[in-house]
Amino acid sequence: MNCKFVDVFALDVGDVQSRLIDHRPVIQGEIRFFVREFEEKRGFRENRLLENLNKMVMETNEQAVPKCSDTMHEHLCEALTRLEAANHMAQRIQQRGLEAQQSTRLQTCMARRKVDWEEFMKEQGRNKVEVDEEHAKAVGRLSTRYSEMKKDLAKFSHF
Repeated sequence: MNCKFVDVFALDVGDVQSRLIDHRPVIQGEIRFFVREFEEKRGFRENRLLENLNKMVMETNEQAVPKCSDTMHEHLCEALTRLEAANHMAQRIQQRGLEAQQSTRLQTCMARRKVDWEEFMKEQGRNKVEVDEEHAKAVGRLSTRYSEMKKDLAKFSHF
């Protein structure tokens, strides 16, 4: 009797253990329910949705993409033309700015050269005056010397 009790107790414990710990039968039931739900009830609806999406994609590829591509090409060509014109105008503006800057530099350099020239001419005037004075002094010394030599010559020629 003892043995039967242990065997029955072991079966009960095994049954309790399988119900508490082994979740495979429950999960398998849920999986079967999900597959049945998806395949039987949603299968046709999902198939129709996928066919509609496929149809829309094909229409888009056949009609909208070429139209968009042509429109994009036209607008890109126009944008490229405008960008080239804007680039050309920007280069002209930059060139004018450089020319104005060079013109301003040129005017500044010309004004500086004019001031330098005026100072040079004043210095040349001072140098001229100095040279003229030295020349006048030298002429005066030479005149004096020649007059003295004339006098000395006149003294010697009387004898």
